[in-house]
Amino acid sequence: MSEDGAAAPQREPAPLPWEGKAERTDIFLVAAIAISGIYKLALIPLTPTWVNSHPVWLEILKGSISGMVIMGAKARIGEASLLVAVLAAIPGLMMFNWIYWWAGRRWGKRALDFFLGNHPKAEVRTARLERLFHRFGWIAVVIAWFQPIPNALIYAAAGWTRMRLVTFVFLDLLGSLLWIAFCVGLGYAVGQSAVDVAKAVGRYALYVTIALIAVVFARQYYAASRKRG
Repeated sequence: MSEDGAAAPQREPAPLPWEGKAERTDIFLVAAIAISGIYKLALIPLTPTWVNSHPVWLEILKGSISGMVIMGAKARIGEASLLVAVLAAIPGLMMFNWIYWWAGRRWGKRALDFFLGNHPKAEVRTARLERLFHRFGWIAVVIAWFQPIPNALIYAAAGWTRMRLVTFVFLDLLGSLLWIAFCVGLGYAVGQSAVDVAKAVGRYALYVTIALIAVVFARQYYAASRKRG
């Protein structure tokens, strides 16, 4: 309802990224994208629980920043291998990236519209992404972890601009290694202090987990309320 009492205009639902009837590939991509989101949400409670006891699994399963930092810190004090700290994070960081590349390759610019939905800043973000690719090209994939635009949009744009899969995977790996080096290197520089913080978080893991779940549900409720408004 607007200030003058008139009914507020309803936003149109996000357009489907394909034309006509969905094919099997379209259904697979939508399902894979949905599963990737559910997977990441399901792993949120593991971070405070495993950050001290199993940081390497946080790296493997989700490419966790805290897991990388703690593994770097443990490598500094001799409790972990620096090589393992670097290599373990690669699967977690790159696990679903190819799906977004494929979505961009198949759906083109409509993939970006699908990911952004009816977000009020959708047009602004799309324009920013186009400027980023126009200015940096393939470098945009390499620096994806170091810039504010969601990575999924970067990867979809790579597919949209017809970047080959082999090229994309290579650039994605290079960018992931740079990000891993930054995070693990940060933990290595901090050393014992980071491990002490992780132990403290581990002691209060249950409370931190409950708080994280509450934040997730609060954000979802707020987003749903805004859409209804």
